[in-house]
Amino acid sequence: MGCVSPDGKLSERAISFLRLVKEIGSVEPQEVARITGRPLFQVRSSLRELAEKGFLQEEGNRYRLTEKGLEAIS
Repeated sequence: MGCVSPDGKLSERAISFLRLVKEIGSVEPQEVARITGRPLFQVRSSLRELAEKGFLQEEGNRYRLTEKGLEAIS
């Protein structure tokens, strides 16, 4: 199951990841996996998908919230 449905709706997992990134500021996948208890492969896939859809911005191995991501959880 993906984080963003074809109609653009975010899954609960996606929302929780975006809220976590907002709280921390920028995150590495390993941090998200440790904090959430989700498998690292799943976290990496989710973060990549959220970046591809414009909710996060990837900077090296870290992810930051974009304006679109902030709007999605506000």
